[in-house]
This record gives sequence, C-alpha cells and structure tokens, in this order.
Amino acid sequence: MQSQNRIFDDLAKIINGAAGTIAGVGREAEASARERAKEWIGGLDFVSRDEFEAVKAMAAAARDEADALKARLDALEGKAAKPAAAKRAAKPKA
Repeated sequence: MQSQNRIFDDLAKIINGAAGTIAGVGREAEASARERAKEWIGGLDFVSRDEFEAVKAMAAAARDEADALKARLDALEGKAAKPAAAKRAAKPKA
C-alpha cells in the first residue's frame, strides 16, 4: 500500500510541474502577443487620446476666433456700405 501512495505522490508532482510549466508558457505567449500587437499598432500612426484632445481644443479655439473675426468683418463692411448708400441717395438727379 505504501508503494502505491508514492506512485500517486510522484504522479501528482509531475502533473503539478507540468501544469505550472504550461501556465508559464501561456503567460509567455500572451506577453509576446501583446508586444507584437503594440509594435504593429505603433506603426500605424495612431495618436494618443491626450494629443487628440489637445488638437481638438486648438481647433475649437481657432473656429471661435474665425467666427469672431467674421462677425467683426461683417460689421465693418456694413458700416462701409451705409455711407456709400447715403452718398448715392443724397446726390441730386440731373
């Protein structure tokens, strides 16, 4: 009976060792796949979220400034058009 327990103990140790090795190989394969994916994605010219948000804020600021300048230009053109129209209306017909 004692010899059977040693066989089962040795078999259990072998199985535990194999399971640990298989788990280690799995972790190694996962790490390798992650690294390859990072290298592949890194070569695709993606931008980080921080860079995207910074450029988005710059574009919004530029759009606001352009709208303000357009409104100012429209106001200036409106003032310039009124005196010219007033001169034409004040000119007597011959």
